[in-house]
Amino acid sequence: MIRGLFITFEGTDGSGKTTQIELLTEYLKEKGHQVLNTIEPGGTSLGNNIRHLLLNRKNAGMSPRAETLLFQASRAELTSKIIAPALDSGKIVICDRFYDSTIVYQGMARGLGTEKIINMSLWATRGIEPDITFLLLFDRGNGLKRLSGGNMDRIEMEEDSFQNNICQGYRELAGMFGHRIVKVDAELPIEEVFETVKHKVDLVLKES
Repeated sequence: MIRGLFITFEGTDGSGKTTQIELLTEYLKEKGHQVLNTIEPGGTSLGNNIRHLLLNRKNAGMSPRAETLLFQASRAELTSKIIAPALDSGKIVICDRFYDSTIVYQGMARGLGTEKIINMSLWATRGIEPDITFLLLFDRGNGLKRLSGGNMDRIEMEEDSFQNNICQGYRELAGMFGHRIVKVDAELPIEEVFETVKHKVDLVLKES
């Protein structure tokens, strides 16, 4: 049986990941592919409960290590119950964030260490990695305009210095995993961004 394709989307909040995922899903389904969409943290009953803990503003001040372990717990469950079976059945899996977010947010911005987070993540996923990761690069200020202050979660409300470290961290990450990370200028119109996404996915599917 042919293994499916694992696609992830990364970027700062407000960069347009949701829109691009919706466009790609519709495009692939029209071409006859079986597509499964999921999200991190979340995607399972356990993961959704963890997501609530992680994003709830009442949990401000959560320790970075506790935060990291919660992300990894959600990821382990999602990979085991959802992602791995879907890939094994030949489906295309599209995930809104994956372990790259933890490398950047906790490993880099929280200062817990990049290598340590990578090792933890690969243990949690049993070695499963994305085939393609689209990194949507978007100005933090413009991203904030897309978010409503009353609806911002615990992490979105972090101070500017943390958010700036996130932006820098993603750029460093792209250099570390250039074989799979596709940098996309998310400042461009939605249609132009999607053309880049679609072109890359078509190339990979043609080669597989």
